[in-house]
Amino acid sequence: MTRSLGVIGAAALLAVAAAASLAIGPVQIGPQRIIEVAAAAYQAGGRAGLPPDMIRDAAILADIRAPRTLVGAMVGAAMALAGAVMQGMFRNPLADPGLVGVSSGAALAAVCWIVLGEGVIAHLSPGAAALGLPIAAFFGGLLTTLLLARIAMRDGRTEIAVMLLAGVALGALASAGTGLLVFMARDDQLRTFLFWTLGSLGGATWTKAWLAAPFVLALIAAAPFLARGLDAVALGERAAFHAGTDVERLKRVAVIGVAAATAAAVASAGAIGFVGLAAPHLVRLAIGPAHRALLPASALLGAALLLLSDVAARTVAAPAELPIGVVTAAFGAPFFLWLLMRRRGRMVG
Repeated sequence: MTRSLGVIGAAALLAVAAAASLAIGPVQIGPQRIIEVAAAAYQAGGRAGLPPDMIRDAAILADIRAPRTLVGAMVGAAMALAGAVMQGMFRNPLADPGLVGVSSGAALAAVCWIVLGEGVIAHLSPGAAALGLPIAAFFGGLLTTLLLARIAMRDGRTEIAVMLLAGVALGALASAGTGLLVFMARDDQLRTFLFWTLGSLGGATWTKAWLAAPFVLALIAAAPFLARGLDAVALGERAAFHAGTDVERLKRVAVIGVAAATAAAVASAGAIGFVGLAAPHLVRLAIGPAHRALLPASALLGAALLLLSDVAARTVAAPAELPIGVVTAAFGAPFFLWLLMRRRGRMVG
């Protein structure tokens, strides 16, 4: 019963966060007004048939806030679900999607596009040029994942310890490459990269939402099948194998799913930290470690937390907009320190 209430509570919080994301901004559009505009647009068969006083609100909702809300929810869900899966695989609540180096690989590809892609960008249409950065980031994360899987594979088995160490090493190597390219960049390129690395939903579009959706939805769809295996792995890989779990298949599906979803999230909104760490642990504290409820509740809570962080990012310093990574770090870093102190207290006790 507690687990069901936890999932329902996370879903309710997500609904509130989505409503706030649609309503709050430089132009305030209350929930009742949103319903009125949506109903009028449905009855009129589109935006063109709306009364003049509704056209502006309909444009803001359809072209700016709705895609921003959808992308934010998908990114938050992807990072939190990836964090929950990683924590289950490593049997450590301090694990995070960034451990496998996907975020660093995506950042390296992004800065390559910003600094070295000018010749290509000049020959592209504005729409294609705008999509170049997220596409480059996605393929950078994907390439990092493939390289990591190749390094960690031995005799047909994926070694988790090697994967962790290789992820750290690849992340450091990608960071070194990123630092070199940043050193070569111009001031305008540095501003673009800095804002991207701190994370933002300001550039969210329907196109970005459709590009990220297949990878995020694939991990969400795989979650029920991963849950049982992750529960078994919590007792150790050998015990999970004797319980009938195909541990190697579980590892491959988990790593590929986490990497693809993380790469899509980073490509859509930049590098946003701490959501993948905080959301699963908060859910675990509330409803326990069973992954059947932990995974969906983590996805729902992660989506809600990121949307609420985005609302704060665009209102705290209005009319300016803070990078969303600043907001998540401001709340996530103290939580991470508290979590470390709590675990240290347990080990000492």
